[in-house]
This record gives sequence, structure tokens and C-alpha cells, in this order.
Amino acid sequence: MSQPYAPQGRSDTRSDAEPDFTRRSLAAQAMGRIEPETRAVVMPLHVATTFIRDPDNGYSSGYSYARPDNATVREAESVLAMLEGAGAGALLFGSGMAAATAVFGALEPGDHVVAGTVMYWALKRWLREEAPRRGLTLTFADTDDPDALRAAIEPGRTKLVWIETPGNPLWTVTDIAAAAEIAHAAGARLAVDSTAASPVHTRPLELGADIVMHSATKILNGHSDVVAGVLAGARADAFWERIRGIRAGSGGILGPFEAYLLMRSLRTLHLRAAAQAAGALRLAGRLSGHPHVTRVLYPGLPDDPGHAVACRQMRDGFGFMLSIRVAGGEAGAIATAARVRLWKRATSLGGVESLIEHRASVEGPGSPCPPDLLRLSTGIEDTDDLYGDLDQALRGAHAG
Repeated sequence: MSQPYAPQGRSDTRSDAEPDFTRRSLAAQAMGRIEPETRAVVMPLHVATTFIRDPDNGYSSGYSYARPDNATVREAESVLAMLEGAGAGALLFGSGMAAATAVFGALEPGDHVVAGTVMYWALKRWLREEAPRRGLTLTFADTDDPDALRAAIEPGRTKLVWIETPGNPLWTVTDIAAAAEIAHAAGARLAVDSTAASPVHTRPLELGADIVMHSATKILNGHSDVVAGVLAGARADAFWERIRGIRAGSGGILGPFEAYLLMRSLRTLHLRAAAQAAGALRLAGRLSGHPHVTRVLYPGLPDDPGHAVACRQMRDGFGFMLSIRVAGGEAGAIATAARVRLWKRATSLGGVESLIEHRASVEGPGSPCPPDLLRLSTGIEDTDDLYGDLDQALRGAHAG
């Protein structure tokens, strides 16, 4: 069950004597704010790029120019901060990559970073290519193994531990509380890419993380029509303020129209996440017994290596992502993907439409992704239809 949350900065239409509401209720009403001039229940879209100064040359409105700040972006950020329980608030970026790289950009030359072996491939590639040019040193480790994570950290030098859980596309589960304890003992911060979980299923800040990142392009928006990223911080310390400065200086803020669309999507996040997680769990169970599937990777399955940890740190479901390993190796997997009709062969995840992708083809040499693996992003279609489509594709691919 969702936990109560005491809203901050309530509208003057609400009384402090009112009871606290759950995150689900607050998200559904976008924090319940009322537009003061028209009394509309939906806040307006603010597209202005510049703002009038006061007679004393100040900006009492709190806005001066659109590159560092925007009122519509602030509205969406307030909902995201509430969902994550973020003491420092949230910062929206033009993409998930922009959000993630801002965290690494806030480090100093010479700092050491530990990141997961299993993680979003584009960010891993960026780390390998760009981080050394910025004076950062890197160690990749199997973060789902606390001993391996501890061994990879260099006390005094390691300043950031970056984990992704569940980790794309193998859906390995890292114990966030244990990782936070290990990182903090060495004087490092813990950042968690929680894109595949969403704040509906996992809230890393409550488990000890310092920063949580989402590619908001995925389930937070959920309709495959916005590219966005978000960071939520546990505390407004100097490191967080440096990230804020990087966004302002680089112009990485999300556009107001995209923020408006994201805000609309956040109102239905809990409904979509619950439906997609339930569908993923049903598919994982049925596919586990399929004659042409050699393995299903999904933390909601009792025999999954990460199931016990997932049960501790995930709530109300295990997310919308799973992968299957197909009999017949790479050829069998590619042939299966070519035969689907309802599933869409496309890159991305978290949308209301179900997607299928042969990840090894995308990631290329050096990927930890097995060549027989198909990544599945479960949408909100009828689960029987989704299973039936995969079943006919698997059987057709192996008919010869």
C-alpha cells in the first residue's frame, strides 16, 4: 500500500487541518493545485522565455529567464519530488542521458566512480568514452553482489557509486540499502537509476540513496511522445547545487510543452504501473513453461536470483520489464521478433504499447546481453493477446 505523504506548499484552497494524502492521490491531482485566476483544476502551460524586472531591479516572481527555470517545469518537478520523497526536490532535464551525465559532470577530475556491469548501454558507453576525458577513473562491478561492490570501491578516492536496479536488460536486482551502506562507509555518494522500477515500485532515497535518476521518457511519461530525464536528491548540499548549476549553464532543462505532457502522464502513473507490472508478472509465469523459451529473466519470479531482494525493496509489483532467452540462439531470437504482430519491434520501454527488441544487435560487441535474449516491455494490452502473439511467433520461428 502507498504511504501517506504530507504535501508542501498547499494551495490556499486546502486547509492544514485536512488529512495527509497518499502519493497516488497527490499525483492524480498533480498536487491538487488550483490556477488562481480562472480556478482551473489544470495548471496553464507557461512558454515565456523572459520576465519583467521589478522597479528595484529584482525578480520578485522568482523567474528571470527560461534557460534555468520554467513554471511548468517546476510544477512537474514538484510532483516528481513528492513521489520520490526528495528533500532537495527534483530537476527535469531534456533526456535521461542529460540527467545522468550531469551527475558525473558534478564530480572533480581524479574522482573514482564505480558503476554496474549491467546498466543502460548508452550510459555505459558514454562512461567508457567520455569519463576518462574528464579526468574520472572507472571500475565496473557486479553491483548485485555486495562483496564485488565492496571490492571495487577505493576508500577516499571513490566519490560516486552508480547502480541501476533492476538492471537493463538482464533485470538483475541490487540491494539499494546495502549499496548505500557500502558507499557511505567509503565516503562516496550512491546514485540509483530506477527507471525500470519507477517510484511506484521503489523509492531509493528512502533506502539510503543520495540521488535517484529516471529516464522520464519511459514509464513516467508512458506514451512514447516525450523525451525527458529527472534527478531527485535526498538533500540540497553543495553537490546537488552543482548539478543544478550544470543544468542551468548547459541549457539542459526540459521544454515546457514536454513538461506539460509529462505532468499529464504522472496523473495516471499509478494505474499504468500497476497494470503493466501485473501483466509482466503473468507473462513471465506463462513464458517460463514455454517449450521454446530457455529462461525468463524477471525479478517477480520466485526462482529469480534477485527475487528475495526485490521483495524487500519493491512494493506493489516488480515492474513492467522482462527478458526471455529463446531456444535456437541468436537466430531463434531474431526470427521470433520478426514474427510478432501485436508487439512492436522498437527501441525504448515503459509505454502503454508493448515493445520487443533483440538487444544484442543494438548494444554490439562488449555487451553483457546474451545473443539469444529478447527484451520485452509490457504495455497495457490484454495479456492473453500478448502471450498469444509471442506464442505464435516462437512456434513459427522454430517450425522449420
